[in-house]
Amino acid sequence: MITKAYVVSVHVGDQERALDFYTNALGFEKRSDEPMGEGARWLTVAPEGAETSIFLEPVGSEGRAGGWANVIFECDDIHATCNKLRDKGVEFSEEPTRQPWGMWARFRDPDGNEFGLYGGR
Repeated sequence: MITKAYVVSVHVGDQERALDFYTNALGFEKRSDEPMGEGARWLTVAPEGAETSIFLEPVGSEGRAGGWANVIFECDDIHATCNKLRDKGVEFSEEPTRQPWGMWARFRDPDGNEFGLYGGR
């Protein structure tokens, strides 16, 4: 029986740059950093206490970094969170707005991957 999502992948052009962004700008913790052969690393990050990690997957020959990452994060106070992230250099493609389902914003990482930010109803 499936019990949870363990890891989701986000394609990045440079794992070290991505690690800096996710840990320093977003405040995530590094969960794992293991050799994966031929210069690649199994490098995962996650918000503190989260069950699901994000694998910062090297783009390689596929060239798939950028665009909608199909990942939506949740926060307690969307305005405060957006202000804090903006102060750390995070770029928003959609400012916080009220939607029928709740508060919503979108931001991007240095590789152009876009994420949703859900702030509750």
